[in-house]
Amino acid sequence: MKWLQFVKPVRSMDAKAARAYISEHPAEAVTILDVRQPAEYEKSHIPGAVLIPLPKMTEEWKTLDPEKTTLVY
Repeated sequence: MKWLQFVKPVRSMDAKAARAYISEHPAEAVTILDVRQPAEYEKSHIPGAVLIPLPKMTEEWKTLDPEKTTLVY
């Protein structure tokens, strides 16, 4: 997948660490990216999360702001 070349490798974090990160940073500085399927997103998602299903990442990764930290789930 071509978009992988633009992703910095990072460590994984659990839900508690992700919540802490989100609460410690302004909303405009973080993109929360949901890569699940639309039905899963509709059922439940983190408020403000952007939906780009994993199979569509090759086409849509350019819509993400490279200046923001992106948390993927």
